[in-house]
Amino acid sequence: MTIIKILWIIVLIIAIFVVLLFIKSSLTPAAPSDYTQKVTTWWEIESKYLKMWNYEVSYKEDKYDWVIEKFEIYYPSELETKEDKYPLVLMINWSWIPAKKYKSVFKHLSSWWFIVIGNEDPNTWSWDTADIMLKYILWENNNKESIFYNKIDTNNIWIEWHSQWWAWTLSALSIQANKDLYKTAVLLSPAHEELAHNMGWNYDLEEISIPTLIFAWTTWDFETKIVIPFEKMNEMYDKLKCPKVMARKTWLEHWDMLYSADGYATAWLMCYLKWDKEACKGFQWNNPEILNNKLYQDQRIDFNSINFN
Repeated sequence: MTIIKILWIIVLIIAIFVVLLFIKSSLTPAAPSDYTQKVTTWWEIESKYLKMWNYEVSYKEDKYDWVIEKFEIYYPSELETKEDKYPLVLMINWSWIPAKKYKSVFKHLSSWWFIVIGNEDPNTWSWDTADIMLKYILWENNNKESIFYNKIDTNNIWIEWHSQWWAWTLSALSIQANKDLYKTAVLLSPAHEELAHNMGWNYDLEEISIPTLIFAWTTWDFETKIVIPFEKMNEMYDKLKCPKVMARKTWLEHWDMLYSADGYATAWLMCYLKWDKEACKGFQWNNPEILNNKLYQDQRIDFNSINFN
């Protein structure tokens, strides 16, 4: 057997491995269906808000175009029969992690009385995805034929995202036309500012005025040296002129951020969109729980801005 044939066989084996890895990845959920039961927590607030809550959840989808494919909406089932208005959560997915890959996260948030919308865009390369989703669901809110007619609390809209595409969402929050519609935001393992700007993802941290929660991990070079080095995280935090909290969770990797900090992310949402005083204790200036949680480190809180007493 010639060297060329051997090389071709090696290339073929590698190609098959890559294809199989891609297939496995496409079939594997980004968030385990039972993460609310299995993620380790340390303190009472994080534990409570990681659990599924009391509201039964329903699902609706609407086809859109060939890129976004469809909007996927989870909501409290009671919405169809009650006259209440519900806070809205826009989930901006990480590339190649469309909404169908983390249904359990959507369901968890909806069980806490929120409408949650995502989509199947495989590559959220611009802030357009967030803007399109927001326009769609607000149109539904004004559509008398929709189950969401007059059901969205437009004063309480939350936006959450993971990894590199948070930069486009910060663009939506700081320099785009709809920035004033958002009430609060959560950044999960965000790509640091210098990297984002070098890639052409423009935003202005100092223009962010809504309460912002930033989480990152402490392990794996991809997270700590490329995506969000600790010194870069501190620099970004310092530039934010708004109520803010940052923390790094120990022993987990970049991919786990999508769901493993969901206890505090949900508590943050409950605090700022529903003024749940118990949830606010997780971040309150008077001995906030997150500062004492041994599963986190490098915590910082803007005590002057955050006071829920």
